[in-house]
Amino acid sequence: MIRSVDRGSSRSDGAQSVDRALALLMMVGARRREGARLADLVAESGLNKPTVRRLLLSLMRAGLVEQEAAGGRYHLGPESYVLGTLAEERFGLHRLSLEGVARLAARTEDTAFVSIRRENYAICLHREEGAFPIRTHVLMPGDRHPLGVGSGSLAILAALPDEDVEAVIAANSAVLAERYPQFTPELLRASVAETRAAGYALNPGLLMQGSWGMGVAVRDGAGQPVGALSIAAIESRLGPARQAQVAALLQEEARRLEMKLADFGRGREAKGRAARRT
Repeated sequence: MIRSVDRGSSRSDGAQSVDRALALLMMVGARRREGARLADLVAESGLNKPTVRRLLLSLMRAGLVEQEAAGGRYHLGPESYVLGTLAEERFGLHRLSLEGVARLAARTEDTAFVSIRRENYAICLHREEGAFPIRTHVLMPGDRHPLGVGSGSLAILAALPDEDVEAVIAANSAVLAERYPQFTPELLRASVAETRAAGYALNPGLLMQGSWGMGVAVRDGAGQPVGALSIAAIESRLGPARQAQVAALLQEEARRLEMKLADFGRGREAKGRAARRT
């Protein structure tokens, strides 16, 4: 549900409208495969139907959202793609990770992912299928989960300082209780401790029964966790003996990606200095 904003001034009203429109945009994006129904957006946002319609029309005029002619469902529009492409030039995690994610899928024969941190959530950027014929579809590109839910998301959470871990758990308490009741604060704290001790995150089928996952955090040049690499497989493929093998592969690819991100950051800084001199 979208939280209300102080209505004490017209400026607050304008900021509130922007917040609500952007929240609706994220809701539409989360339903990228099937599209978002108006009724779903009304229920999830907590706004009334006329307000949701008005905000959607604004997003449609900007090209950020489009509506099906037949079913009436809402999808991300072409300008959302353009903005994503422009943002990717700055936030190069997706592009820089593709080679490593493909290598993980090939070497493990399981499904490999790269996710990015966005405040208190992790968003899946890319999925690469391995050769093993039995696959798990617990995570798809664009899916977002609260930090700690899923192996890659847990790896990011565990890489944060203790005070940030507590802040994330507190901020996500409502959505965890409503949608992920098995992920209690006590479980998340214990999982963070286990992840730090092991050097990798393990999701033993908590998100979807029978679908296990392993993940490691990816840090930027400043040492901050910005994303994660992870793999998902059926339970029988991630027993204790194989966990060590998969963890080593994940850690190897994470270090490679971190080196690329550091080089990418230095290149951006060099371009910025050159631009300032002209």
